[in-house]
Amino acid sequence: MAQTEKPDLPKYRDRMDKAVVALKEEFGSLRTGRASASLLDQVMVEAYGSTMPLTQCGSVSVPEPRMITVSIWDKGLVVSCEKAIRNSGLGLNPMVDGQTLRVPIPPLTEERRRDLQKLAGKYAEHQRVAIRNVRREANEHLRAAQKDAVISEDDEKRMEKEIQEYTDAAVKRVDEALKTKEQEIMQV
Repeated sequence: MAQTEKPDLPKYRDRMDKAVVALKEEFGSLRTGRASASLLDQVMVEAYGSTMPLTQCGSVSVPEPRMITVSIWDKGLVVSCEKAIRNSGLGLNPMVDGQTLRVPIPPLTEERRRDLQKLAGKYAEHQRVAIRNVRREANEHLRAAQKDAVISEDDEKRMEKEIQEYTDAAVKRVDEALKTKEQEIMQV
């Protein structure tokens, strides 16, 4: 039988923090009224017989508040990159200008804003579930460690309380990030 080791609480806190960071990255790919280079981070391009991120096919920049430009490095990938942006579901319509794609950011309609708000809520809920899964895993580890007499019952209760505090703090940060993103989306 494997020896249960003493629970390492900072490891669980780090995993919860990573869930919050992942949420903020996902929010970066949600389109608001302004252009953002991270908007195209999730776009995947068929290139050289495989699928790769758009950011590996060219450099993305934001010269104006409502325009993104993508300078494609390989002339043969311009059409693939254009098609990938058009089919990404972001509602963007790139224009080809030699080896550069100009992607104007159209203003959002009220309906599209509501859809983006719902999508942001789904992203946030997904990360809340991830945080709760980390909490569940930590509590299971604590129970196993207490059962195997690695830690005392008092230590188990104290550590469970600490894990719950980490969880509450992480969920609160997710909720704050969601509220901020929703305000950004609804801003006209």
